[in-house]
Amino acid sequence: MRVNYDVIVVGAGHAGCEAATAAARLGSKTLLITMDTNKIAQMSCNPAVGGIAKGQIVREIDALGGHMGVVSDQTAIQFRMLNRSKGPAMWSPRAQSDRQRFSEAWRMIVEQTENLSVWQDTVSEVLVKDGEVRGVRTFMGVEFVSRAVVLTNGTFLNGLMHVGKLQFAGGRISEPASMGLTEQLRSLGFESDRMKTGTPMRVDARTIHFDLCEVQYGDEDFHKFSFLPGVSNKLLVQRPCHITYTNPEVHKILADSLDESPLYNGQIQSIGPRYCPSIETKITTFAEKERHQLFLEPEGEHTTEYYINGFSSSLPYEVQDAAIRAIPALKDAHILRPGYAIEYDFFPPTQLKHTLETMLVKRLFFAGQINGTTGYEEAAGQGIVAGVNAHLAVHSASDEFVLHRDEAYIGVLIDDLVTKGVDEPYRMFTSRAEYRILLRQDNADARLTPLADKFGICGAERMELLRQKERLIEDLVHLCHNTSVSPSEVDKLLEECGTTPLRHGCKLVDLVLRPTLSLKVLAEAILPLSNAIASLPGDRREEIIEAAEIAMKYKGYIDRERELADKAKRLEHIKIRGHFDYDSIKSLSTEARQKLKKIDPETIGQAARIPGISPSDINILLVLIGR
Repeated sequence: MRVNYDVIVVGAGHAGCEAATAAARLGSKTLLITMDTNKIAQMSCNPAVGGIAKGQIVREIDALGGHMGVVSDQTAIQFRMLNRSKGPAMWSPRAQSDRQRFSEAWRMIVEQTENLSVWQDTVSEVLVKDGEVRGVRTFMGVEFVSRAVVLTNGTFLNGLMHVGKLQFAGGRISEPASMGLTEQLRSLGFESDRMKTGTPMRVDARTIHFDLCEVQYGDEDFHKFSFLPGVSNKLLVQRPCHITYTNPEVHKILADSLDESPLYNGQIQSIGPRYCPSIETKITTFAEKERHQLFLEPEGEHTTEYYINGFSSSLPYEVQDAAIRAIPALKDAHILRPGYAIEYDFFPPTQLKHTLETMLVKRLFFAGQINGTTGYEEAAGQGIVAGVNAHLAVHSASDEFVLHRDEAYIGVLIDDLVTKGVDEPYRMFTSRAEYRILLRQDNADARLTPLADKFGICGAERMELLRQKERLIEDLVHLCHNTSVSPSEVDKLLEECGTTPLRHGCKLVDLVLRPTLSLKVLAEAILPLSNAIASLPGDRREEIIEAAEIAMKYKGYIDRERELADKAKRLEHIKIRGHFDYDSIKSLSTEARQKLKKIDPETIGQAARIPGISPSDINILLVLIGR
């Protein structure tokens, strides 16, 4: 049996769903292959989306016309804006989700997407001829022919799970691993390696003493993930999270059993995550700490299943049970499922182009954990880029969809992967982005929706909404720059706000710049501002006010960072791939020759970001390219 498609996407996790729907939206006849259609966009680990820097990625996916933001809003049971005490460059949205409804919502989107079909099976081989991908062969022996293939296999490639000494094959708990594909790709010349991740236990809420915990409620303001009006994140019953802590008794129980931990007895040899460590790693690395914070997170609107965030472990069930019961709030806890570790194959991402196409096989793309990343958001961001480029590779060979470091966190993510590679599961942080003042969560639509419109990724509705929003923001900023304010109008309000009264009149924008004042507060005393705010569309009013305020308060910082980004971007326009035989350039350091040859950077800018490449190496390349 042979069936023809434009694009085949292997794996229906967060990367696969975004890749498949993106390619199909653009008009490619697309096939999404998954082991289990009931596990589409499964939340394998914690039931949450977003967080520090991850929330920015979700808003970027939404701005590009992807679905993660909409699905997260529709299935949220709590929403919070993290880092509100810091500047807006650090604000990061995060939502608790109803795990089951999240998957159901994604399945509905997949099934209703035109040009997209689903096949339940396991891919055992990528069909390749003359260095070009030709399709896939499945475990059932079916051959699907296509001109592009996107692999988003997650943790399933030769997946091996650990609970104490117990080892069993699988890509997730109770789900089989995918065998044979790694070996076939290695036979084509790809390098592979092993990584490890883990997940905590789940417990029954009816056995938790919530009265011994700190309660953590969500925000009730206007913030959400999707920029689309009419999408609400308050459709489901909102539920609080709770906080509790480990203690010295817990630590002693864990420490006494470290020889039974696969992480410490040599049973696991692969690379583990530094930024989401197991509880065993925490008590070892931070031995001086008497307690570690744990978040008790509901898995859904009505379920009694709770996720113990911060207690990831691969210790034997008996040890996990004894340790968790030493916490007063969990002394009677009934464990629904113990924590476990999982090892899986990945392919070092330095084998990829910025489009996420592999260098070895034409029109074969990798996205998600197969590239050494961790996290739903990082996977989904790669997925939408891979899906768009897979479509372009089939229908418009000269076009490429590439996001740069000053355009998106997704651009930072992909550039880090293909330029630097990974030595541990890659997780996005705001600190990884040198232009994070430009890459705020509030302006993701302004940054990326015009680009999405250019490539036809998003509908005309999004672009019109953005134009309307930008006009309203501009009008509000213009009003503040051109409205004069007298002391008699505002001095009473200024005193109430604890800020210095005016000695003489000023422009309204001068008051906006004061840290303790906001547009909504000033509108109480200044009628033109009050009228302007009242005239804004009700469902977008708060969003527009916030954007205008950020544009004025942080203008100096934004302009300075934009200038720095523009200067650095000049190096991104100097193409060097294919221009040099690096082995023959003896003036380069040995390390530089080796790394430049291996990574084969596209531009001088990318070469400058390769670890081990010095400024003098870059100057040599600039001199040679000038000749």
